[in-house]
Amino acid sequence: MRVLTPEGDHLDFMTLNMGPSHPATHGTLRIFCALDGETMKAAVCEMGYLHRGFEKMVEQGTYSMVLPYTDRLNYCSAMINNIGFCKAVEKMFNVTVPERCITLRVVLIELSRIIDHLVCSCTNLVDLGALTNFWYFFNTREEVYKIWEKLCGQRLTNTVTRIGGMYRDAYPGFEDDVRKVLVKIEAAVAEVRGLIEHNKIFIDRTKDVCVVSAEEAISYGWTGPCLRASGVDRDLRKDEPYYGYETYQFDTVVGETGDTFDRIMIRLYEMLESVSIVRQALDRLKPGPVNAPDARLSLPDRDRVYHDMEALINSFKLIYEGVRPPPGECYDAIEAANGELGFHITSDGGTNPYRIKVRPPCFTQYAAFGPMCEGEMIADAAATLGSINIIAGELDR
Repeated sequence: MRVLTPEGDHLDFMTLNMGPSHPATHGTLRIFCALDGETMKAAVCEMGYLHRGFEKMVEQGTYSMVLPYTDRLNYCSAMINNIGFCKAVEKMFNVTVPERCITLRVVLIELSRIIDHLVCSCTNLVDLGALTNFWYFFNTREEVYKIWEKLCGQRLTNTVTRIGGMYRDAYPGFEDDVRKVLVKIEAAVAEVRGLIEHNKIFIDRTKDVCVVSAEEAISYGWTGPCLRASGVDRDLRKDEPYYGYETYQFDTVVGETGDTFDRIMIRLYEMLESVSIVRQALDRLKPGPVNAPDARLSLPDRDRVYHDMEALINSFKLIYEGVRPPPGECYDAIEAANGELGFHITSDGGTNPYRIKVRPPCFTQYAAFGPMCEGEMIADAAATLGSINIIAGELDR
């Protein structure tokens, strides 16, 4: 490709497709690059290789049928998607779920945040050639998946939350299992920090690479760890608290430079803060119901169904028709692993959502990837792509 400069000089660039089949792009992203040697002079990003049509598919089923679809948005932390959607629908009903349900949701959200950060960090380090770290983090992630299996029978896509509560209460021994895995998570983070935090190769590959300033991050609409890595102290758990997060003691981890190093390290430190939140939540977890006592949302007790005609009818309608939010529009968001995950729901009063629009954190982060890589090396682009943690399921929904 030949380019004419403003001075009239001709520059010859080589064009290259990075992805979608490149391992660093996970088979779902395409970056069309103009290269001068190994320097990316220009980059244009394309998505569309994992299009699921989530926002149209959900119109075909009831609100409860949407839940398995939400698992497939960010499948690295599926429970957060479940909880975020249920929280938005519960807001339309103006229903508050029981205290035990709220505390359990906090535990599940923070454990999901941890396993999302684990897989993001370890695969990012593999892209840099640091394979040992992968095993420290991936094995620890498997320990959390064992808890997921015992909790709901599924590992990756869980569908454990219900509108108005939970699929079921935690199993006996859940708290002990979680406390044990928290110790393993802390040990794994300590091991990986020891391997990379002062490692010259890692520092050379990530320090001052693909820097995004606070102003640029805000203009792109970034949220979550990537925004905080650029020095912006923004976290919905503190700024727009929900589920009692304002009562938990934890720090918001904020970077200074906004480079690849900060984006990776932010997640390591955030895992330790999530460990602290989970421990606090377990300490305040009390016995009680996990579903709201609202006939519009929760199935009646089976004993009542067998002996009470009203309960039988209520059960029948909830199973076959689902819930019916009042007509209107609602937007609600939570702090997911990658940033603000919001659902804008439009209801016409029927059993199916009239319209659902998802605000996923990955979309704005990927929009910035091309400009932030211009002037950097191809190898730096691969490392940076992992640091912004693009999950194609929520990006190309």
